[in-house]
Amino acid sequence: MRERFAGQLVIDETLRHQAGATPRTPLQRFFGRSPLAEEARSWYLGALGEIAVGGILERLPEGWATRHALPVGTKDTDIDHLVVGPGGVFTINTKHHADKGIWVAGRALMVDGQRQPYIPAATGEAGKVAKLLSSRLPHPIAVHPLLVFVDPKRITVKERPERVRVLNSHEVRRWLREQPAVLSAEAVADVLAVVDDPTSWRATDVGDHVAARSQFAALHAEVRAARRRRRLWAFAGMAAVVALLVGLWTLLPLILGALVG
Repeated sequence: MRERFAGQLVIDETLRHQAGATPRTPLQRFFGRSPLAEEARSWYLGALGEIAVGGILERLPEGWATRHALPVGTKDTDIDHLVVGPGGVFTINTKHHADKGIWVAGRALMVDGQRQPYIPAATGEAGKVAKLLSSRLPHPIAVHPLLVFVDPKRITVKERPERVRVLNSHEVRRWLREQPAVLSAEAVADVLAVVDDPTSWRATDVGDHVAARSQFAALHAEVRAARRRRRLWAFAGMAAVVALLVGLWTLLPLILGALVG
């Protein structure tokens, strides 16, 4: 399982939904229309979030280990990240809501005023891993659920959830490093032995993951290029309006003089 990479499942789903996208016309490309199919958009954003958090977690110090996209439950569900180290075992559910306001009160969580079931889902993921580890190891292992938001506008916690810790992606690595040591190196190795056993998880189709990552990178480059082109057109439009206003302001005395004359 150590070969699985951050965002693997959501990248596969992005490409699956994107396969049916209608190709852009040359005119649409010229004006920067996004190549993303509407059905692929949420998967694409989710993949970007998991990739970002995966990169952060890979920079944890020696003694910590991270696994990604561990398949559980039905075919379209997974544990985004599992972190094991001296501070314990943590499941991480990643959510990409850039520039959105996050509000938390106990089990209730809202994104820009819209209620979301993220707290119970994160709790359930930790419970599944704890049950797995307890069935394979001689002693129970506590598993702590984290809910990590990528680039939110703000996170307001009115009441901290009983079990789930809600964090900004920029603070998750420091938070993990600050946890008191509860597992020895041997205990970490024992947990990883269970986690890395493919029979611990739902069987998945073996695809060409190198090709999938390459295709997603190409799609991401196209999306970014289209966004830059839209911004360029928006800037050009604003510049044209400013030039028109300046021109009218310059001509205003002549117009007034002609009217008075």
